[in-house]
Amino acid sequence: MLSDLTIILFWWLTIFGIGFIFLPFTRKIFSRFFDQGYLLAKVIGILFSSYLVWLLGSLKLLPFVSSTIWWVLLAGLILNLFLISKNRFLITANRQLGIVWVGEELMFLLTLTAWAFIRGFQPDIEGLEKFMDFGFMNSILRSQYFPPADMWFAGKPINYYYFGHFVAAFLTKLTRLDSAITYNLMLATLFAFTFSLSFSLTSNLIYSFEIEKSKYKNLKSIILAGLISALLLSLGANLHPIYYELQMKVFKLPYCDGTLSYWYPNATRYIGYCPNVDDKTIHEFPSYSFIVSDLHGHVSDIPFVLLFLSLAFNLLLVLKKAKKSALNFELLVFSFLPLALTLAVMFMTNQWDFPIYFLVLGLILLVFSSAFYGFSWLALEQLILNGGTTLLLAIPFLLPFQLKFEATMVKGVALVHAHSLFFQLLILWGGPWFFGLVYSLFLFKEQGKNWGKTLQDKLHHLLKLSAADLFVLILLLTATILIIIPEIIYLKDIYISSYHRANTMFKLTYQSFIMYGLAIGFIFSRVLNSLKKSRFKFLVTLLFALVFSALMIYPNYSIPGYYGQIKKENYRGLYGLNFLKREFPGDFAAVGWLKEKVQGQPVILEAVGDSYTDYGRISMATGLPTIQGWLVHEWLWRGSYDEPGARASEVQTIYESKDLLQTKKLLEKYQVKYIIVGELERKKYPNLNEKKIKSLGEKVFESGKTYIIKVSNIAPETKSLSSKNSETFKTK
Repeated sequence: MLSDLTIILFWWLTIFGIGFIFLPFTRKIFSRFFDQGYLLAKVIGILFSSYLVWLLGSLKLLPFVSSTIWWVLLAGLILNLFLISKNRFLITANRQLGIVWVGEELMFLLTLTAWAFIRGFQPDIEGLEKFMDFGFMNSILRSQYFPPADMWFAGKPINYYYFGHFVAAFLTKLTRLDSAITYNLMLATLFAFTFSLSFSLTSNLIYSFEIEKSKYKNLKSIILAGLISALLLSLGANLHPIYYELQMKVFKLPYCDGTLSYWYPNATRYIGYCPNVDDKTIHEFPSYSFIVSDLHGHVSDIPFVLLFLSLAFNLLLVLKKAKKSALNFELLVFSFLPLALTLAVMFMTNQWDFPIYFLVLGLILLVFSSAFYGFSWLALEQLILNGGTTLLLAIPFLLPFQLKFEATMVKGVALVHAHSLFFQLLILWGGPWFFGLVYSLFLFKEQGKNWGKTLQDKLHHLLKLSAADLFVLILLLTATILIIIPEIIYLKDIYISSYHRANTMFKLTYQSFIMYGLAIGFIFSRVLNSLKKSRFKFLVTLLFALVFSALMIYPNYSIPGYYGQIKKENYRGLYGLNFLKREFPGDFAAVGWLKEKVQGQPVILEAVGDSYTDYGRISMATGLPTIQGWLVHEWLWRGSYDEPGARASEVQTIYESKDLLQTKKLLEKYQVKYIIVGELERKKYPNLNEKKIKSLGEKVFESGKTYIIKVSNIAPETKSLSSKNSETFKTK
């Protein structure tokens, strides 16, 4: 445990350093926030520096090595020092601000440490899609230029949104820690960012409201709002756990599968499963993501999402105080440009988030175009100008990624042929809807007769609400729209009819959960602080507390369900590949040998297997590309089963065929350098021709039931199908 704590502190210190470098720029942007965006400086620093390193690698200007990262960080430091020279106030801070910064830093450190230790009770990078995520990380770490090689499709680049994996690789290369440790540290970092950034944003919503309404700044209400949102986003869930726990324990009624004990994944697989119908859906939320610990794009994007929402709210504050809504230089550089870059990075991390949060920005711009120019053509012109500017600024940032990406996963848009039961939607979204309804009624009552009689009067009065109120209403509206969309249309992909809208619902409603979580913390403090002491206030407080508690019982089931009993004797550390050592000790030793002896990304050969299995374990753990990895995943990424299926047959031929000439031709076709033979190869290919395999080259490694053959007779004049990333080079 103590050694892991040292590693955690070193990792935290690295992120602290990046944030410290970019703090002046962040303070310039968020000068209206009570904490001046202190925690956001970490995300801005990581976003700016990682994007620039990636861009240099994508344009083949500088390789992805440690020195490039340090040069980019130095450039960031110079940029921020220049900003300080023009704005001396950016290096000053009063005692109160210093206390806020220390408190927020401790919050980030404590949540990072807490989740890192929880990961230590089940650190294995195994199960679900961890092989994919870890394989992407390791392939990126071996790459000098981008896009990185696909470790499961030799000769082709990764055809997926990999920027979140790149950020993990960026921090891994910067710290020089083992990727099997940084995978788990990255998950802990994402948890810490989710908790602390949601605290910061929601606290600033309440702070902004109190400042705008010339009220006394109530520190307790600011902290309460932030903590409620932080807890909901990082650990909360829906009403499924409380509802079915009461049904099973109090009323002794079994769940749909006949059990009488609550199983935490059921909260994310409800519609289509209980009752069991031909409409299987997914409705995950961040807490579940942190529990199961897949390093997917929708999880990696959470800090960027929270940064974007903070930038959007800051823009709203700027516009609300401006005398006109027209663009100017400062607005362009410190508002629209950061929004555009963040939007581009979100596209490269989790493409679904791009249109979702562009919609949020569009609604903000719509509100203030209407505030300045009424409901007129001039308002529409300003909306198009400001929205178009953001879009035009974002496109050049994402273009280097998109030009090398093949859009094969989506086949179009169609009407859904199944719908959710309203009762099930209430179980999933009843909590946020309760808070949203109370808040809407509260605003209506608070404003009284000021709303006016006509619709236009009401809309005009709506624009006079505080910036925080408007922002929260926009979040509530957008989140609700995202829930409605998969009840009407879905994006077509490779999944069968009974799962037709699963991915659409998943990617859209994941963001609904984030927006609702931010809104609830604000609503909690906003409503209760505005009510006078009375029995009614006590009743509202009690109802709010009960619903909040119902949303927060999920960790009681999810943490022990995945990690077991949190006791010192059960702690296993942060290293994520010990499962390989336990289950396939020969393979674990082979991975160690390949990582130590093999530079660059020469092609290896290992058994092909189905997705969500242990196949592809060598390429996953080393980042060395194999001919064909997980079949269904490559089918999705390539848009067709034809080539993955053909490659799987060719791999079988190499392992089982007695035809030596045919085997050599296939090895030459893919420029295979190393052949792996282990337990999984023997299991997959019962007719494995080991005598032939051994004749193809030199046995350079053997441990237990695993050995590696270095192929020595590939014709040098054969045209390689490998990408430039498969050339041998020395990784720095």
